Amino acid sequence: MTRVLNSGRIEPKSGSIRSAVIFLHGYGANGADLLGLTDPLGEHLPDTLFLAPDAPEDCAGAPMGFQWFPIPWIDGSSQEEAEAGMARAAEDLNAYLDGVMVDEDLLPEQVVLFGFSQGTMMSLHVAPRREDPVAGVVAFSGRLLVPELLEDDVVSRMPVLLVHGDQDDVVPVQSLPEAAEALQKAEFKEVFAHIMKGTGHGIAPDGLGVALAFMRDHCGL
Repeated sequence: MTRVLNSGRIEPKSGSIRSAVIFLHGYGANGADLLGLTDPLGEHLPDTLFLAPDAPEDCAGAPMGFQWFPIPWIDGSSQEEAEAGMARAAEDLNAYLDGVMVDEDLLPEQVVLFGFSQGTMMSLHVAPRREDPVAGVVAFSGRLLVPELLEDDVVSRMPVLLVHGDQDDVVPVQSLPEAAEALQKAEFKEVFAHIMKGTGHGIAPDGLGVALAFMRDHCGL
């Protein structure tokens, strides 16, 4: 049984929903953590609904936050628990995405996944395995999990933007070229990358600007 994800929501400035950006937060945070990005993005995407679900599990490593799945080197869970948690979270996220598209009368090509850290891991894992491609994936400061499986598992391909800070001490910046290589090997045609100079584990203004341009130019928002 899938778990219902509680979701924060910011309506489009135009009052008309023609697309949606779904923020997927990092480990120990919550949906509201990324909803602040709607201030700089919303005025440029007036017909876009912004949604930000909380991950399905309480976070052992951050009691006030949530996690998509356990992280062994942070919370002491086993690798098996982490993998099982990831599988459950993927099921939850797929159910959530299906529900959003039905409830808001949107097609997959009108929906962008915008991940940060563990939310990026979820985005890059789930989107290529869905039956129909979403409009795009914006992937900040994360990594592609089990990259060796992507080539065999991929069902749908969409534009992907990988963004990472060169001073990230949580998820190494080397994760970006590793993800790009795996995506290209799996025949993703539109893979873009941006390195945020002098930035740690976060989202800098230049990265957000690149993400906005990507969503407008390659995702049809």
